[in-house]
Amino acid sequence: MISQIALITPTPDVITTIIRNSILRQAEEKEIVAFHVVNLRDYATGNYRQIDDTPFGGGSGMVMMAEPLFKAIKHMIQVLGGQDECEIIYLSPQGKLWSHSEAIELSTQKKLIVICGHYKGIDQRVRDKFVTREYSIGDFVVSSGELPAMLMVDGIVRLIPGVLNTYESAMTDTFATDLLDGPHYTRPREIDGLAVPDVLLSGHHKQIDKWRLDQREKRTQKHRPDMWKKYLKIRASGD
Repeated sequence: MISQIALITPTPDVITTIIRNSILRQAEEKEIVAFHVVNLRDYATGNYRQIDDTPFGGGSGMVMMAEPLFKAIKHMIQVLGGQDECEIIYLSPQGKLWSHSEAIELSTQKKLIVICGHYKGIDQRVRDKFVTREYSIGDFVVSSGELPAMLMVDGIVRLIPGVLNTYESAMTDTFATDLLDGPHYTRPREIDGLAVPDVLLSGHHKQIDKWRLDQREKRTQKHRPDMWKKYLKIRASGD
């Protein structure tokens, strides 16, 4: 069954532009994933198709209204064939920190609905009634939810078998294992006095594999000591 991902947003052009200019288009063209870009304003009322309002109780900023979101989510649940096995995701600073392990888990999910937040966020009743998962991409705030949503969706889709030309490439990326990825080189062999390491030109695959592992360990130890400590524990437990 083809995977289906719906993205609910007041700025659909942002989403469609990223899809058309990324690996996501390849997933769509191969008919592995079907994207539904939902314009939230199509579910709003009034001449201005209002989707936000001032919060009850006062305070600064605006809140995305419940009614347009209720309508949009209910419609997409119906389009996707019901709420069974459908994850409804909201990106927010209060969510669980997004990670590669979460991407792996969701890459097996056939139905996803992603809500792109704006302003001060969404009416809490949307979260209470529909949202099954909340994620944060880090301890910072951005102006809208489209970019975090697409970061997440890209991380999920590239792990679906058949999307990438070489699935093994995704499995050796940083965070796919317990180490950071190592350095990579391509032609020319030398530029501005900087040469490709001799071992990569040697043709000795065991030596190349050992060099690559050494480089990954050195890079992880230097740049991510937290990952390095975890890696040492895992390696020790396997001895």
